[in-house]
Amino acid sequence: MDVDIGNALASVASPGVSRGSLERLDEQVADAHERIEDGMANGEHGYEALNLPDRTDPDEIRTAVEPVADAEALVTVGIGGSALGAATITEALDSDTETVFLDNVDPAWISSHLERLPLENTAINVVSRSGTTAETLANFLVVREAFEDAGVDWTERTIVTTGESGPLRDLSERHDLPSLKVPDGVPGRFSALSAVGMVAAAVCGHDLEALLEGATAEADTLSGSLFDCPAYAYGATSYALDARGAGMNAMVPYAESLETYSEWFAQLWAESLGKDDLGQTPLRALGVTDQHSQLQLYRAGPRDKVVTFVTPREGEDRSIPDTEVDDLAYLGDATLGELLDAEFEATEASLAAAGRPNVRIELERVDEYELGGLLYGMEAACVLAGELYGVNTFEQPAVEWAKKATRGLLGGGEFEEADAVAEKTELRVER
Repeated sequence: MDVDIGNALASVASPGVSRGSLERLDEQVADAHERIEDGMANGEHGYEALNLPDRTDPDEIRTAVEPVADAEALVTVGIGGSALGAATITEALDSDTETVFLDNVDPAWISSHLERLPLENTAINVVSRSGTTAETLANFLVVREAFEDAGVDWTERTIVTTGESGPLRDLSERHDLPSLKVPDGVPGRFSALSAVGMVAAAVCGHDLEALLEGATAEADTLSGSLFDCPAYAYGATSYALDARGAGMNAMVPYAESLETYSEWFAQLWAESLGKDDLGQTPLRALGVTDQHSQLQLYRAGPRDKVVTFVTPREGEDRSIPDTEVDDLAYLGDATLGELLDAEFEATEASLAAAGRPNVRIELERVDEYELGGLLYGMEAACVLAGELYGVNTFEQPAVEWAKKATRGLLGGGEFEEADAVAEKTELRVER
């Protein structure tokens, strides 16, 4: 990926960061890079995620999915980092295999999917490091029951990705299910380039080697200067803009296929950096759709945001038919791709003209190689930003609090977090 931070400079944007400030910040980037390199070399928790391009074995993944390689549909049961990386990859790329990600527990939504899928030709991909994630286990039990009710042997259609021990590991051993290991030292939101994210890609027939090669190429750019490394340029600029008042980061891909990528980014950025009253709030949007729903705010609202555009240089195209409507005649000489590019450039320019900071991330195209580079690059950017903020990028204590409260409310043990639910302050306005 390439990164253009020109529209985030103080000379054109407010808040903005001056070239001199970036040069001073670069000294901190050099120190942070040294810390990141040490963490990678020593296999430290979290930093190990940046080693995945070298340590993920695509052959092992393909072997595990071979029994369901002919699946017409794939149901991935996971939540958060156990689903979003896989969803980002498979939804960005074309495949004949339909993918469904059960990452919520809305009963109507779950039932609607299970009722329409051809279960006899559907594979199940269940993902949980601990094997005790309440939402994942509940959904898996529901899916398993649906297969049994349909007379389909779920044990012949299931792949498990989990930790070395736990209920899912026990289940996979008891039923001799194909299983893969969640890599040690890699938080879920950083695990897209492991079996966690790539089992679904393998079932869908995507090029696993190209994903990892793209990530490796991005890893090779990591250096001690933000001016030589696109990932660090993005992480450092985002951090600097936040320090100057841009506490929100709107991620706006200009490719429909990258809409789920915005969801993946939102988890990565929020869960990693939201500590100690610090961190940018990620916003999810999609170009060109949200030019007509959110751009007004970004251009004329509070100066508390940076907009990040992601745009591919190449892609499929389709001509726009001629029309007899005079005011629309100019469209007949254009293509949808040209219209999309014009919409992007106009939106970017409109923000710059209003002095609103924005950053451009460019891909050559949306394919496995470029996607691998994008995922790795944003992970590295996030790790760098965490170093600059001085937070523990790889923990998520606030999430654990809610998990304990949920388990307590369902009778899964005594947790003081569950007791706090009853202390809610109410001020009801009823009809």
